[in-house]
Amino acid sequence: MVRSSQLSSLLLLIQYLTFTWAASATPASTTESFIKCVSKNSELSVLVTTTLFTPNNSSYTSVLGSTTTNLRFLEPSVPKPDFIFTPLHDSHVQASITCLKELGLKLRVRSGGHDYEGVSYASRNQSRFAVIDLINLRRIEVNIEDNSAWVQAGATNRELYYRISQKSRVHAFPAGLCTSLGIGGHITGGGYGSLLRKYGLAADNVVDALIVDVNGKILNRKAMGEDLFWAIRGGGGGSFGIILWWKIKLVSVPKKVTVFRITKTLEQGAKKIIQKWQQIVDKLHEDLMIKVTMVVVNGTVETYYEALFLGDTDKLLRIMKMSFPELGLTQNDCIKMSWLESVGFFEGKPIGTPVEYLLQSKSLYRTYFKAKSDYVKVPIPYLSLWRSSEDQNPERHINWVRELYEYMTPYVSMSPREAYVNYRDLDIGMNEMGGATSFEQASVWGQKYFKGNFKRLVSVKSKIDPDYFFSHEQSIPPAS
Repeated sequence: MVRSSQLSSLLLLIQYLTFTWAASATPASTTESFIKCVSKNSELSVLVTTTLFTPNNSSYTSVLGSTTTNLRFLEPSVPKPDFIFTPLHDSHVQASITCLKELGLKLRVRSGGHDYEGVSYASRNQSRFAVIDLINLRRIEVNIEDNSAWVQAGATNRELYYRISQKSRVHAFPAGLCTSLGIGGHITGGGYGSLLRKYGLAADNVVDALIVDVNGKILNRKAMGEDLFWAIRGGGGGSFGIILWWKIKLVSVPKKVTVFRITKTLEQGAKKIIQKWQQIVDKLHEDLMIKVTMVVVNGTVETYYEALFLGDTDKLLRIMKMSFPELGLTQNDCIKMSWLESVGFFEGKPIGTPVEYLLQSKSLYRTYFKAKSDYVKVPIPYLSLWRSSEDQNPERHINWVRELYEYMTPYVSMSPREAYVNYRDLDIGMNEMGGATSFEQASVWGQKYFKGNFKRLVSVKSKIDPDYFFSHEQSIPPAS
């Protein structure tokens, strides 16, 4: 793992970096004071090694939208940050906490921008805030001998998987299938993917972390204590500090895995097949994961069964014949590939291709999920995508998802109806404007995400951030 020794590599970068700022919507003295403060409190001069973007800077809009996957939160009506700060060194993150507190500004932290409600870069309850964008903090140090890796929070799943594959074809990390996810926020919300059934969540495979606390101190697992280490692995991002690094445990995968994709329509018995899938999906061999996507095509419902099996085709066919013959899997449906290639198979493009964001798409997600560390049988995301250039009535799409969500009420978890924090949904409740909120108010959404764990998360928050500096619409509040 590298922290102080990052200096040498960073110095190689500074000749390509330019510090710029222009007069912004906030007083110029605010940004100038911030830069002077960070420079004073950092190991490296922020004037040389960091770029800061204000609303009147020509790059501000493109930087704000660079990793945004839901363009609804870039619309003019949504409050924007006073500035975006992109640190290149851990000490810059430390200093930013101190300096924002001195200036009286709140912050949002973005590691990847794959944020369904935009709370990492937009705000509904804070009029003035800054974004700390970790996009430049993306080092990955893989140690195959130790079956581990240190990963900076700004790295994406794509980058992590690729770096692991460079060292070994039989190692992997059990995180999400969407490779544009920033690893920093992904793990804070649990993080599930194709290896969930055998190895659990991404958060279950973290062995250490470095976090900047409200006092600007960097804490490792020993220094932060087990309560905070527990909270940051599933308690949601933006509540307890700024994650700098995760130390993750690598898991074993075969050199070749087997995947398949089968389509079934209503005319082909899709209803009965999906009913059987629901009955057996949690009872299948732990090496087998099968997910289902339902879409409407030409007026009929189509279901897509996509699967990963950590083994060869012959064994998979035997398992499917015994456990799920209704799907009708054949040898011709099966494809052998490496685990890394399987991630591209599920995402629809191979790892290593240029990152492509759905910049013209907007979405609202809903799901239900069990409490942290208690896996649900079937998590369900509801998704509507549309291009703004093709449809000027976004409320039609949003209302459709809300209506579907309500329609599903009799068939999902109740008392409370549960939700998965990485599919954040502000419709289930928000904190009070200005950041102040009570345990009872926050429980409206907190119980849905965390059930009985919510009370413990509030207790942790009360100890490490009693003044509620780290806050957003659904951040864990301190006890009132």
